[in-house]
Amino acid sequence: MHLVWFLLVGLVAGWLAGKIIRGSGFGVFGDIVIGVVGAGIGGFIFRLLGLSPSGTIGNIVVATVGAALLLYVVKLLKRA
Repeated sequence: MHLVWFLLVGLVAGWLAGKIIRGSGFGVFGDIVIGVVGAGIGGFIFRLLGLSPSGTIGNIVVATVGAALLLYVVKLLKRA
């Protein structure tokens, strides 16, 4: 059940990051991948800052921040 919850958080985070950075999502599987990778990036950044999420909303925020950062960097690399 934990894996299903993790994937749902990744889906929501990827979708939100897609809306924030590009204005559209990447499909269900793309959103999940972006959200899961973003969760790792966001978790790393938040730990460096000494912050830790609390609850589902906190996890979604961390994953969304990481996913948005990931999409921003990919967008910058595409321009170069």
